[in-house]
Amino acid sequence: MSPRPRKVTDEELFAAVYAVMNRVGPAGLTLAAIAREAGVTAAVIVQRFGSKRGLMRALAGQVAGQAGDLIAGLARRHRSALAALRAYADCLAGMASSPAAFLRNLAYLQMDLSDPVLRRHLARQGRATRAGLSRLVRAAQRAGELSSDARPGQIARTLEAVIGGSLLAWAFYQEGSAVAWVRADVDAVLAPYRRSRGAVGPRT
Repeated sequence: MSPRPRKVTDEELFAAVYAVMNRVGPAGLTLAAIAREAGVTAAVIVQRFGSKRGLMRALAGQVAGQAGDLIAGLARRHRSALAALRAYADCLAGMASSPAAFLRNLAYLQMDLSDPVLRRHLARQGRATRAGLSRLVRAAQRAGELSSDARPGQIARTLEAVIGGSLLAWAFYQEGSAVAWVRADVDAVLAPYRRSRGAVGPRT
């Protein structure tokens, strides 16, 4: 009698996708590789999602639906909204832990932009993230960290553009770490609106 196939949750399959993505680019992200990582057969994934594209679309939908959770979590973990803003920039800079890792992430971004469903999920994720950043700016204003002259929606949009552009610039120059490079640019954007120079580290 053959063994019964292992039951696996969607979350476990999504985690397997991330694990493989962290090692290889889109060409290496095969159903077989994902199945091996999850400890199941490729047929299990096909039965659940129909295809690799179906799996990736489902994953993108989940990520878009939870986009606000990251920023909310950072707000809970840090003493100030300004610290949470900087921590968000650090998280994104983590995509460039090495030049090779950044190139992989760019390749996956190209894949997202070329698939209409993935692009819609990406846009939904972006809108939720921008709304979260705007809330952090307003919280920083209420706490006296940023001046009332700052326009939350515009600052959030500017931060989006600056972080993305800063990562690309770091890839050109590769001077120091991507985290330090992006943080310097984010601080430059926020500097004209800064009111408080207090500590901005995580809660202990």
